[in-house]
Amino acid sequence: MDEAPAPYRLIPGTAEVVILCDHASAAIPPELDGLGLAPTARTAHIAWDPGAAPVALALARRLDAWAVLSGISRLVIDPNRPPGGPGSIPAESDGVAVPGNQALPPEQIVTRISRWFDPYHQAIAHTIRAAGPAPTVVAIHSFTPRLASCPTPRPWHVGILWNQDDRLAAPLLAELRSCPDLVVGDNQPYSGRTTNYTLDCQAAAFGLPHVSIEIRQDLLTAPDAADLWADRLAACLRPSLQRQAAE
Repeated sequence: MDEAPAPYRLIPGTAEVVILCDHASAAIPPELDGLGLAPTARTAHIAWDPGAAPVALALARRLDAWAVLSGISRLVIDPNRPPGGPGSIPAESDGVAVPGNQALPPEQIVTRISRWFDPYHQAIAHTIRAAGPAPTVVAIHSFTPRLASCPTPRPWHVGILWNQDDRLAAPLLAELRSCPDLVVGDNQPYSGRTTNYTLDCQAAAFGLPHVSIEIRQDLLTAPDAADLWADRLAACLRPSLQRQAAE
């Protein structure tokens, strides 16, 4: 049997910045038998955020930041949803049924929370404490250009998601919108007011500056795409990070 994936990957840093990647991996523990999905579904956007992990790692290198990346598929348990709540262990995603998530008994839900969800979030909490008294937290995600359930193409190249705190979101939106070749979404294609669980719990609850960045997946397929996006995002974030450090 294949070795089970680790629940998270931790990259130490020196700056008071923590990069998170909730959907970095499409790995499914061997004992779950691929959740009954076809191989194509297990690597599709429903399983993870393709391209997000390389951007997160490249951005962490540029900012000397800490990074925590989830080690398992969002179909096993979604780190960015309340455990036990809607979407936490989806029985269906974008029109694709997930047989291994159908009618799960409570003890299996508890096992997934304790084995995969809790260790990841505990690692985030520990890393934030290690990074400094008030580190900045940046979450990196990617989004599919087109949902099967809503085939209208998504025009945004990048989206900035935020809830109540716009200390990072507002200047980042301004910086990105100064690039004439970018279509930038403000709480698009998702709203940070409804799908922001990790940042709400790990950063907003403690008054830490934070933001979530969504990059369209077809813009992350070229070999140098992660480095190009990391360069762009680092340049846009540095002025805000410098202001935060001076306060």
